Amino acid sequence: MAAAFVPALADEGQWQPHQLPQLKAELKRIGITIPAERLADLSKHPMSAIVSLDGCSASFVSPEGLVVTNHHCAYGAIQRNSTAEKNYIANGFLAKTRAAELPGGPTTRVYVTDKLENVTARVNDGLEKLSGKARHEEAKKRIKALVAECESDKIYRCSVPAFHRGAEYYRIRQMMIKDVRLVYAPAESIGNYGGDIDNYEWPRHTGDYAFLRAYVGKDGRPADPSPDNVPYKSKDFLVVSAEGLKNGDPILLAGYPGRTSRYKLPAEIRFARDVNYPAMVADYQADLDAIAAATKGNDNHVVRYASVVKSINNRMKKTQGLLDGFARKDLAAIKDTQDAEFRAWYGKQANASRELLPQLDAAIGADMAQTTEDFFYGMATNSDLLKSARTLYRLALEKQKPDAERESGFQERDIANIKGRLSRLEQSLVPAVDQARYVSGLQRYAKASGKARSLDPLLPAVADVPAMYQQTKLADTATRLAWMDKAPAEFQQSDDPFIKLAVRMHDVAMALEDQRKEVDGTLEKIIPQYMGAVIGWKKSQGKPVYPDANSTLRVTYGTVSAYSPKDGVTKGPFTTVEGIVEKHTGKDPFDAPKALLEAVKAKRYGQFKDPVLGTVPVNFLSSADTTGGNSGSAIVNKRGELIGLNFDSTYESITKDWYFDREITRAIHLDARYMLWVMKEVDHADNLLQEMKIKYPKK
Repeated sequence: MAAAFVPALADEGQWQPHQLPQLKAELKRIGITIPAERLADLSKHPMSAIVSLDGCSASFVSPEGLVVTNHHCAYGAIQRNSTAEKNYIANGFLAKTRAAELPGGPTTRVYVTDKLENVTARVNDGLEKLSGKARHEEAKKRIKALVAECESDKIYRCSVPAFHRGAEYYRIRQMMIKDVRLVYAPAESIGNYGGDIDNYEWPRHTGDYAFLRAYVGKDGRPADPSPDNVPYKSKDFLVVSAEGLKNGDPILLAGYPGRTSRYKLPAEIRFARDVNYPAMVADYQADLDAIAAATKGNDNHVVRYASVVKSINNRMKKTQGLLDGFARKDLAAIKDTQDAEFRAWYGKQANASRELLPQLDAAIGADMAQTTEDFFYGMATNSDLLKSARTLYRLALEKQKPDAERESGFQERDIANIKGRLSRLEQSLVPAVDQARYVSGLQRYAKASGKARSLDPLLPAVADVPAMYQQTKLADTATRLAWMDKAPAEFQQSDDPFIKLAVRMHDVAMALEDQRKEVDGTLEKIIPQYMGAVIGWKKSQGKPVYPDANSTLRVTYGTVSAYSPKDGVTKGPFTTVEGIVEKHTGKDPFDAPKALLEAVKAKRYGQFKDPVLGTVPVNFLSSADTTGGNSGSAIVNKRGELIGLNFDSTYESITKDWYFDREITRAIHLDARYMLWVMKEVDHADNLLQEMKIKYPKK
């Protein structure tokens, strides 16, 4: 039996779908039977069932627009519908009928990617002679034109992200579904079992899943939320398999990973390790402390800030995990070796530019300095009311320009999203808590060293902040939304303290933005040249090259695999419901529901019992390459059937954003059998079990 847990090596690569035919041999090696050409086609199953939630991943699992994702990805929708008296976070939610489904909120969207085209030439051609801000703005102008051309039909949301740090650009078209409703979420004691204690840890026993539904107008086209809308008829959806997996079985993972930094230089790792990440961790903790103190003893306030706290906690633990990973293995030294090998190779190339590498090092230095300045600015403006005021004033100024000349984020295509963000505060803002966060941020900023002083004379004294919150009207949703239609002169004449502060800070904010554009424009000129050389170097070694993650659709592959986090310790790839009972203390975050504990005690496992484990699996490990944004990604078996959801990584794997360590990198997934078992035995979500197409084990 011990041989079954021999650790495998992780499978590196967050591949664009069109690259998969190059990996036929690899996919065949691990046992994937789906043709690579089909995986490369966004219009065909299974890729046509994979969707984005703008920060998370998901997939259709019925022809009626039913979407499955992680519990933590739906957390905002759960929180916005919760009160202390009707707490869906604590108690869970299940709509037994379509009419009972709850609004996902003004910013909850489902994005269905249906078209991708290489537009590198249309962005980059002719920019060789430009640099700095001029280059950046010309590239953005071209990108905005490409987006406008793509969005002639308003049901689409288009983007033109950079790949290989600007060496390539692809235009991506997505159908944007704006009416998204909460259908079902288990109680937090299932969906977030173990809480922050178990976050990024293994073994895990978390039922991190939830269901949403996409709605459209009666004509089948995306429409604003309305009771007259009907479920979206998803062209393709994933069959959910209860057949399960065993150690060594192949899996594919499809989703929208956020950001990785695997092609960054040693100096950038040292900056993150020694400067940026320690500052971020300290800032996250201080913000959490301010929220905890301001919400203490008030259940309604705790509920309102639950999603904010969860998000900050997750970012903080990931950042701390990166720091711990940097301490455990000297990634900068590893990168030093790789960088030296690359530079030696590059120096021997006949067409090598002798100016490129010095220019690269200078541009990276400027970027790091600007990142520090941007961080201090964020610390000094940590207030949702101030951020709202700044957004509103900037919108008023941008509206004075033709739409094509406005800054990205403030065009007509962005108005609905701005309105959604301003409206969302109605369910997640308490002025007293916002005040505490702002005061804490100002105090931290005052103590910070090494910052530019241009912002200092513009900021309020801490003693004056309470009066600002007493006098402002921006805490009222209708008032915030009304400012969207006001002219710049009305802002400049306003007596609202946050509007006045936003106006006062605007010139400094614009100066910082211009500095960032200058830095980015230089990077956008030099980095693509560098990446082109890196790609040539790797190809000379026979290595295919995937771009860093950038929130676009990617496919990764791997096998169900145990791992060894340290010498003498091997951890198996599955956890089971018995582990939930073992961890249960009756206190948060290990307070499993009574119905679940009783079902385990009675061994009511039914068709979800694993024949080898003799019980119901909860979570499992694979060697697939994931990062933030992959939360909710579909895990499919060799035939393309949904057998799990990605939701986390092991703590030792966090540094994979910078360097992929094939020996210890593991992703953590929810086993679909546990999800189905909870739905049947604990929450009695029979309506959804009947709606989905489920493939059960053969008897």
